[in-house]
Amino acid sequence: MKKVLLLGAGMVAKPIAEYLLNHNIELTVASRTIEKAEKLLQNKANGKAVSWTMEDMKKLEELVRENDLVVSLLPYIYHVAVAKLCIKHGKNMLTTSYVSDKMKALDSAAKKAGIIILNEIGVDPGFDHMTAMRIIDKVHEQGGKVKEFYSLCGALAAPEEANNPFRYKFSWSPRGVIMAGNNSARYLKNGEIVEIPTEDLFKRPLQINFPEVGQMEVYPNRDSLMYIDLYNLKEIETMYRGTFRYKNWCEIMDALKAIGMLSYDRKSFEGKTYKKVMARQLDVYPANMKEKVAERLNLSINSPAIIAMEWLGLFSDDLVKMSEGSTFDLTTERMQKKMMLPEGARDMVIMMHSFLVQNSDGSKEVVKSHLLDFATKEDTSIARTVALPAAIAVKMILEGKISDTGVQIPNTKTIYEPVLNELETLGIAMKEEWGLPESEKLG
Repeated sequence: MKKVLLLGAGMVAKPIAEYLLNHNIELTVASRTIEKAEKLLQNKANGKAVSWTMEDMKKLEELVRENDLVVSLLPYIYHVAVAKLCIKHGKNMLTTSYVSDKMKALDSAAKKAGIIILNEIGVDPGFDHMTAMRIIDKVHEQGGKVKEFYSLCGALAAPEEANNPFRYKFSWSPRGVIMAGNNSARYLKNGEIVEIPTEDLFKRPLQINFPEVGQMEVYPNRDSLMYIDLYNLKEIETMYRGTFRYKNWCEIMDALKAIGMLSYDRKSFEGKTYKKVMARQLDVYPANMKEKVAERLNLSINSPAIIAMEWLGLFSDDLVKMSEGSTFDLTTERMQKKMMLPEGARDMVIMMHSFLVQNSDGSKEVVKSHLLDFATKEDTSIARTVALPAAIAVKMILEGKISDTGVQIPNTKTIYEPVLNELETLGIAMKEEWGLPESEKLG
């Protein structure tokens, strides 16, 4: 029986654990809280729970040595330390996180050790890479060129749950979601590089009508340019990766950033109410704060942003419970208190790819694909769509169906084809439309 070590028992661990246990793989789950690990294993005979923290490197090395493959669901800052132990002991490794420069630097060592360190094998990143490359490779095989490519994804509450002013509920790390909103971005548009500083990230979102969901907003996601080489798109003229949100999210987040409520700068909150924190941000007397914020932002008192801030409690006389921190910490804490997806409520993951293709005969067509995935009774959609690509890849590596080595992402046919084929049997698949007229292109 093959042996897998799963590091971490967080929000997306359950579907991975279930899949591996049900496929006759011996699974050890190592977690700071052993009760979480034991819950994942459901008393299965081929499961074992271990209490462990990242500070215990000696124990980690023992665990790595005893297993055939390591899945790290730890915070990304720990992946490289785990990877070095996997290289030392010749063990394959998998993460769902973006590849860091430090991880990329381990490529030759991983190849020399004869192992694969497969990263970005979740939903975004992961499923987006695989479903895009399946279309891109097909276009290239037929002699065509991809002139424009938009890749858009969002993890959201299902429409019936989008019932607060933000129209958002967290089904994964709140801090991670809000931190992503502090990124800058850049993309390629008609051959020109467009740079978006963080203060402009939420300005001028794209308006996209998503099938069966309705009108959505999209803001740019980090650096789209790096995907030109990763996707072998030398001919591309427009390359844009973006994040889906319901209407009003971009206006609200733009307003919070404009008044400094997403800043990482540390400040004292001792004895301060939320209203007084807001007053300090604007350098005004703490009275009529709603009106003063609206005036400073040049917004109506009834605008979505002002309504959302009031609902969040930022104009209230409630005492801030942390004595010191950043306004980012403060805002995130309020969001976490009021905006978590309730247990049993549905979330959804939506994804859309849109290509403008120039065929070998010179004609042009638009190719679109989209995913609409809702939570099941057992799991959230974000947990399923992140975990199942990873779990399938683990099984494929153990079975020798994925034999690539080095630091990889799933952008090659040898990896994406077997994983996508099995995901389809589990009901996770993009619906593709070919031959659409040029008028159907995005942007």
